[in-house]
Formats: sequence, structure tokens, C-alpha cells
Amino acid sequence: MQVVGVSPKDFWASADNRSEAEKYRPMFGSTRPVREGKPVSAQSSFGLSGEEAQIMNKVILADSQAIFRAGTAKVLAMDEDLRIIAQCTDLDRMMHAITTFPGSIVVFAASLRPDMARLRTLLEASNSRGIVIAENTETASSYLQQGFRGVVFRNVTGQALVECVRRVAAGDTWAPPQLQLPDSPEEDMVGTRVRDRLTPKEMRIVALIVQGCKNREIALRLKTTEQVIKNYLRSIYDKTGVSDRLELALFTIHHRVLAQAAAEVGSKLEAEMQQAPAPIASGSPALAQS
Repeated sequence: MQVVGVSPKDFWASADNRSEAEKYRPMFGSTRPVREGKPVSAQSSFGLSGEEAQIMNKVILADSQAIFRAGTAKVLAMDEDLRIIAQCTDLDRMMHAITTFPGSIVVFAASLRPDMARLRTLLEASNSRGIVIAENTETASSYLQQGFRGVVFRNVTGQALVECVRRVAAGDTWAPPQLQLPDSPEEDMVGTRVRDRLTPKEMRIVALIVQGCKNREIALRLKTTEQVIKNYLRSIYDKTGVSDRLELALFTIHHRVLAQAAAEVGSKLEAEMQQAPAPIASGSPALAQS
């Protein structure tokens, strides 16, 4: 596996949250493919000819969540048959990459909210195939009905993610088991237990960590100091059993109950920030009159 155009050192040096990414220990376990999902077509894995299979091994990643994107890249990097040729942080960059690199597997987050009809047309025109990263609260069937070749959830295992990409590359269609949400709240006992142990302040910090915020930004958002945030993080690490912020973000994403709680808190924080009055500049007329 290689990232085209940059060395592994430069790749990780340019990644967001790079200090954590460099020491990232995969939480997904072995990447040996397993049948967590189900291929819809009867075609065997990598049923294309050798030349065709080699052509369809380019992967474009598109997701605004830097931590999840880095984790996905790390997992796919373990498969020697796949190579990441572009990582996109927004919709415009993804569309440009699809046009620039035809014949690719495009793994994109539904949270980017593309015009699905336009995206499907672009994929067909460039002889590419799309895999949707659905949020844990969504269902997979709607995306498959729109013509995309694969669907995974954010709490997908590394094994299933690699298997999905390989099968879509081979011409199959991949769906999660039973086209259902991956876990019901009743089954996510770990996520429920951790959610209940976290204090409201700790949950706010977790929500901002998942969004890719650094300690300084979190401190500003929560009107406290970086040292206080570091103290809270130590408590959060103890309660979740992780050792750094990257593992914390992935742990949260992979436990549906905890991910939903963090998403709700994150939405409230965004709403609070938008409603907050803009700061008055020192030279403004309002200040001069006071």
C-alpha cells in the first residue's frame, strides 16, 4: 500500500492530529477480510481479470472528520493491493479528485451531503465506484437504492472496511448485515456504561475531540484553560480505557450510544456558538461611546 505522491513520513506529518496518528495503535485488530457484510452479487471476490483488478485499486477518501479519515487511511494502508491517491476534506475537493483520478473507489462520508444524483452521474462518467460512510443513526438501504456500490457505518470494523473496498473493487455490491443499523442501543452495553459514567463537562470535551478540536480550541469553546482540559482528559481516558485522543475519538465513533450522545452535545455546542454575540472590536463606535 502506498500513498501516491508523498512519502509515509510526509503523509503523517501533514495529517491532522498527527502526533496521535504517528503513535496510533489500530483498534480494529487484524485486517484479514471476514464476511461481516454480504456481497449482493454472486460474483466471486476479485472476479475481474488481473489487468482489470489492478486498475480498480485506487482509493479516494473524502470525510471532513480528520480523525476518522486518518484511521481509515491507516486501516486501508495495511492492504498491499490498495493505494490511497487522494484524501479530501470537503465536497469540492472530492469532486475534483473524482475527475482527476478516473477508475477509482471513492469512499465518502454521507455527512458531506453531496447531491447524490450528480455524484452518481460523475462516478459513472469517470468509471468509478462509490462507497458511502453512513452515520450510525442512518440506514443503508436508501444509499444502495440510489446506485452506490457499498455502504459502511462509522463503527465498521477494519476487517469489514477492507473487505467492502476489495469487493466493490471486484465489481460486487456490499451492504452491512441485514441492511440494519449496526447495533441497537440495548446491545451497546459498553457505550451505554461509558456514557453514563462521563460527566456533562467530560461529554462536551469528548464531542469536541470527535470533531477534531485541539486542547486550545476546546479550552476557548468551554471558557477554561488548556491545563484544565488536560486534567479532564486524564479522567476521560481512565473511564474509557484509551490512552490518547485518537483512540478516544475512534472508541466514541465505534459505540453507537456514545456516538449519539456526543453528536447531540456537539450540536448543542454549535448552536451555542452561533447564538453567542460577536465580540466588539476595541475601536468600534459602541466601545468608544461607553
